[in-house]
Amino acid sequence: MTPVFSRSGTARAGLVTLICGALATGGLTAATVATLAPGAAFASSHREAPLISGTPQYDNTDLYAFVSPDKPDTTTIVANWIPFEDPAGGPNFYTFADDAQYDLHIDNNGDAQGDLVLRYTFKTHTKNGNTFLYNTGAVTNLADPDLNITQTYDLDLIRLKNGHEMSRTKLADDVPAAPSDVGKASMPDYGKLRSQAVYKSPGGTTTFAGQADDPFFLDLRVFDLLYGGNLSEVGRDTLKGYNVNTIAVQVPNDLIRESAHQPVVGIWSTTQRRNAQGYYSQVSRLGNPLVNEVVNPQKDKDRFNASEPAYDAQFLKNVTHPELPKLIESIYKIKAPAEPRNDLVDVFLKGVKGLNQPPNVKASEQLRLNTSVKPSMHPKRLGVLDGDNAGFPNGRRLTDDVIDEALQVVEGELVGSKNDLGDAVDKNDKKFEQHFPYVAEPTAGSRGPLAKGTTAGTDVRSQLGDALRPAGPSSGGSGDTVLIAASAASGAAGILLIGTAFAWWRRRMQRAY
Repeated sequence: MTPVFSRSGTARAGLVTLICGALATGGLTAATVATLAPGAAFASSHREAPLISGTPQYDNTDLYAFVSPDKPDTTTIVANWIPFEDPAGGPNFYTFADDAQYDLHIDNNGDAQGDLVLRYTFKTHTKNGNTFLYNTGAVTNLADPDLNITQTYDLDLIRLKNGHEMSRTKLADDVPAAPSDVGKASMPDYGKLRSQAVYKSPGGTTTFAGQADDPFFLDLRVFDLLYGGNLSEVGRDTLKGYNVNTIAVQVPNDLIRESAHQPVVGIWSTTQRRNAQGYYSQVSRLGNPLVNEVVNPQKDKDRFNASEPAYDAQFLKNVTHPELPKLIESIYKIKAPAEPRNDLVDVFLKGVKGLNQPPNVKASEQLRLNTSVKPSMHPKRLGVLDGDNAGFPNGRRLTDDVIDEALQVVEGELVGSKNDLGDAVDKNDKKFEQHFPYVAEPTAGSRGPLAKGTTAGTDVRSQLGDALRPAGPSSGGSGDTVLIAASAASGAAGILLIGTAFAWWRRRMQRAY
């Protein structure tokens, strides 16, 4: 039998029996995975709402916040955009939107209102508009003239009071972003480009923007009616090999927290998009992982993306009366727990008391971090559940297994119902970096096997190129070579004609407005 949720590899039938027994004694059920920190494997915020799923440049996929392991007097915030980037997705590779504000919000007193905003805005530059190429040759540095499409960004620190801007400080101006990793022929030393994109400001803030491996790890097949309807579709990291566009910033703890006596901060990220009139409207929002995927129903998803934490009471019923337990009950006949689920409101909307719950907190959906908790020398993937208070839900580290943690918490781990639930995906497919920006380098567009008859490090040609290049005497002599070249040229001309006709047809079919 296929192992289901268990990290230890217990067979599915045995695990289901164990779950039912634990639930009967603990008074809770596996159906509780639908609450505020949904447990079943969902792409944290990838394509989670109807409107944002059609505009990936504005789609905030994940948010992380942790005390920097190598600089514990600082906090690192990592936020990702553009889900499911195929590494070979050219010729128009992945850029941040020029008409967007990418914001990282900080509430340092628990009143559900932002006190600080770190705002990123981008500008795209094209050196040569007469080529379809992203790069026109091998790129060796960010200023290389062969890097045809580049982006720069500004970073502003905005201080707020009661929702109104009080001051604005520019922390970074016209800083280059790391490009998409086209492949080894185009970018033979991508690590060098990555390091050049790390910028340190005079005030102690370090920033990075560019492509990275998607750090979220999970099995996404939950959407096939909860892991295939028989708990067989688990154990595969379905985000393996995909990239995202990452914004990472490392800031002094004293900059973002209210004081050393009140070190807890709430963090969330948003995207604002500029409309035709020049005004910005919020189109994406993210705090804790998984919330807008499975807690909010279809009718509330777009509204949540446009909302602010101060008004989260409108979504409270989605937490106290979740849909997913009922779905699990209908499929697996495991009785859903009694409602309302006020226990999860306390844990996930306010923070864990004595750890990351600020005084006089107003319940709202934020990722809360106690900046006074030192990093763990040996981080445990289950964070607080496994005695590691530097991990989720006290912030979120890149290595935190939020799927397993959320499953176990909503299953009653914190209230006496011990369990060992998980999705059988325990770590990312790539190792994270030891230093800022910590995220792994992106998967290159040149991934995959080499062409037949070639080896790494050789002059690799396509089959067409090899055919056009004489490889020595043959039975057909030079006449065969000419014939092959003529045939190839005819084929290329045919493709060009078809493409031209298709482009003309598309223009004819476009709307007139």
